[in-house]
Amino acid sequence: MASTLLSKTWSTVGSTTKGTLSMWAKLDNNNGGDRYLYTVLLDNSNELKFMHRDNGSGEGNLRIFVSGTGGASIDLETSRFVRDPSAWYHFVMAIDMAQNTDTNRIKFYINGVQDTFSSAVWSNDRSGGWVAGNTAWSSHIGGSANQSSNRFGGSMAMVEFVDGQQLDPTYFGSTNTATGIWTPADATAISDYGTNGYKLAMDTTSPGADTSGKGNTFTVANGTPTLTQGNPQNNWCTMNPLNQPQSAYVLSQGNNTLTMGGGTEKKAGSATIGVATGKFYWEVKLLSQSAETFTTIGISGATDLESGTAGSQSTDYLYRGQNGTLKNNGGATSYGATWGVGDIVGVALDCTSAQNTLTFYKNGASQGAINITSAASTPNSVYLPTAGKEASAVPVLNFNFGEGFFGTVAAGTNADGNGQGLFAYAVPSGYYALNTKNLEAYG
Repeated sequence: MASTLLSKTWSTVGSTTKGTLSMWAKLDNNNGGDRYLYTVLLDNSNELKFMHRDNGSGEGNLRIFVSGTGGASIDLETSRFVRDPSAWYHFVMAIDMAQNTDTNRIKFYINGVQDTFSSAVWSNDRSGGWVAGNTAWSSHIGGSANQSSNRFGGSMAMVEFVDGQQLDPTYFGSTNTATGIWTPADATAISDYGTNGYKLAMDTTSPGADTSGKGNTFTVANGTPTLTQGNPQNNWCTMNPLNQPQSAYVLSQGNNTLTMGGGTEKKAGSATIGVATGKFYWEVKLLSQSAETFTTIGISGATDLESGTAGSQSTDYLYRGQNGTLKNNGGATSYGATWGVGDIVGVALDCTSAQNTLTFYKNGASQGAINITSAASTPNSVYLPTAGKEASAVPVLNFNFGEGFFGTVAAGTNADGNGQGLFAYAVPSGYYALNTKNLEAYG
């Protein structure tokens, strides 16, 4: 979503008591505030808010808050925490306000399993115009219309709302018998989405398009749509908000934009996917920096990514922008051209047993292959994409692991040999975008 808000104000009357929301989401870095995934509102006194809570370390539980007539409210918090920013989660909120038993009025499921609320306040007020959205009500995906902050900055896919029915998760997903993993259903089991129901495309060109047959298309109300190729069937690498060396290193735009504030001589931590074998490619663009500094891009096989300066360990291989040197094992050797703001650094990692090389590209031009230690011989047993700085300046880097954007700017149209990825420059022959399908086929 990258803080994009999709909105629709309703002109038709849907169900006032029943509805089911289903969405797949990949979390962003939520330090500093709750993130709204879904809201329905009439005004500040009549609304529903579904949010991922901030507990100060980027990992939290989920909250459903409903305010209604006369100040009555429902306030529910899930028992389970959702912690993994590298994973896709499936959330289902099934509502039937006509139920006599309060716990049956709102049922919530995470990856197909019903959650028991750790904290629950139930109101006797069962007015539910917010369930489907009636005349003058509005629904919002990725945020709230009356609060510009706390927008969801992660990724979403397959957002559906069934108006007038309280459904369980098996209408939207199932457990893969081979892997035991909850996955999207191959075909919809829903014959009618109801008056105000929808099934949003969530693609890169028309994210709010309704494919349910009801014509309830949402419009982009905030931000530039940067919905990417990632989805629950093919999970793409991003930078990892749980493995940044200091709190001043902040990730945004789906965890692919890194702002490196704060102190000096620290790496930016790791990405979410490591490479043990195979050949993979990604790109990094330096968007800005407050002063000339040794901004570095590369890989690390170390277990302790915060130990020492960037490039201090034997399995660190980092290309420095200021002077074009290669930083490894605490030393710097002559390598390639300098690079700076506006330049795109391509990284081609070959972990096949016959090669074990790393090649950097500046704006599509190879700077030469570097021999590296085999991934199996590193302390981490994999190489992780990483980046860092060696001064007090504040670089901002945009990572494109193939999902097609540098921040909110389209990266390009170059795909890998498997037809996957959208890169600024041609992918070197035999290299692939870093995602789970390519890892399964070529890793």
